Amino acid sequence: MATVRSIAQPDSRAMDFVSRTHKMLINGQWVEAVSGKTFPTYNPATGEVLSRIAEGDREDIDRAVKSARAAFETGPWSRLTPSERGRLIWKLADLLEQNLEEFAELETLDNGKPFKVARVADVPLAVDLFRYMAGWATKIEGTTIPISVPYAPGAKYLAYTLREPVGVVGQIIPWNFPLLMAAWKLGPALATGCTVVIKPAEQTPLTCIRLGELVQEAGIPDGVVNIVPGYGETAGAALAAHPGVDKIAFTGSTEVGKLILQAAAGNLKKVSLELGGKSPNVVLGDVDVNAAIAGSASAIFFNHGQCCCAGSRLYIEDQIFDRVVEGVAEQAGKIRVGSGMDSTTDMGPLVSEEQLNRVCGYLESGLSDGAKAVVGGSRFGDKGYFVKPTVLVNTNDKMKVVQEEIFGPVVTAIPFKDTEELVTKANDTVYGLAAGIWTRDIQKAHRIASQLRAGTVWINCYNIFDAALPFGGYKQSGWGREMGKDVLELYTEVKAVCAAI
Repeated sequence: MATVRSIAQPDSRAMDFVSRTHKMLINGQWVEAVSGKTFPTYNPATGEVLSRIAEGDREDIDRAVKSARAAFETGPWSRLTPSERGRLIWKLADLLEQNLEEFAELETLDNGKPFKVARVADVPLAVDLFRYMAGWATKIEGTTIPISVPYAPGAKYLAYTLREPVGVVGQIIPWNFPLLMAAWKLGPALATGCTVVIKPAEQTPLTCIRLGELVQEAGIPDGVVNIVPGYGETAGAALAAHPGVDKIAFTGSTEVGKLILQAAAGNLKKVSLELGGKSPNVVLGDVDVNAAIAGSASAIFFNHGQCCCAGSRLYIEDQIFDRVVEGVAEQAGKIRVGSGMDSTTDMGPLVSEEQLNRVCGYLESGLSDGAKAVVGGSRFGDKGYFVKPTVLVNTNDKMKVVQEEIFGPVVTAIPFKDTEELVTKANDTVYGLAAGIWTRDIQKAHRIASQLRAGTVWINCYNIFDAALPFGGYKQSGWGREMGKDVLELYTEVKAVCAAI
């Protein structure tokens, strides 16, 4: 495995942006926090301070919510036609595409992921999402409904439905895909005519703040998009509990999702949650082994394993177990770990010291419980937040490394004998976000897919995302769906109208 390499010099635009102390966006103005406080964001490749950000709190959230309320009820946003909204969202996509390199570098500096991944995945997917949602702005429709009223024989009625924006939306963004998750939430909110208060993750606020500048450049009216950085326990909690917010959209851990739900109960605001996962990735004995090995390695090691849908439980039919484990371990051993700004890096650091300690704690727990690391199993280097890609065997279903979400480059490889046993084990989790199946038998694949309790099932592929494809989970992996047509339901209310004629 390669040594940790030094960071390459980013583009001057990215460095100029990073060097500033950043304010929050409220009602079209970049303002300091009421308290005057700031907080640092760190470069996960070095552990050094990267930038300083205005630290929002309850008063700042209140200002932002009032701004969003005014923009929704009386501002120009409420008077724009769907076509005009769509054009503004498309303009935002164009601007993001024009600044692709800068955004990819900012994402790498703030999050740690390889620049070469951010520039071909994170930023282009965000651009595509905005364009997809721009098209939906003019296609949000109601229906006419023929009704029969038993107690009014002979009477005639025109009955129809309207799908209207839910109102002011609070959106709390995670740190693993900061720009892309902001786009997943902001795009449908704007398309449906909502206004927004965004709280980016305190670990990775830079691309969201830069996106706010593009929102202004695109001509989206003041107050429609407000951005309040801050900590989850303060700014995030205030946003979730605010009585002026009509809906909260959260992506993050299941534990925090439960707190969001409790905070939202005050005014019974709508809630959508995209939460954790412990996704099973299934390799059947009849598979193209080389394809399954490559796909299974990518399923867990992509984005350093910091994916809610990561294939972290690798179930392998027993007759090919040793071969697949050896292959995935070999893939892990070839992964070049280093600074995301190095063009040769395959895997960057974890996002923070806290996350590093969390993942290493799980590794220590698994090894002390009797698991064996075929490869990896520990921290990598002594500077930055790096962890070795790890494959664990000799696990059992009671171990924390099998049951709990690690959110790092750690996979447990587990043999199975038959598909009935497999389905039972795969579903034996509180989560239900995603799953993968690798087989040449497409009939068997579809049969297993129908039995898995997961919001997404990939067959002979993994981590395939598209703006048109809904994404979300069963059980404690969340409520609602991001992307696709289904996401529009999260940001709209249905009104029934009945008129005597």
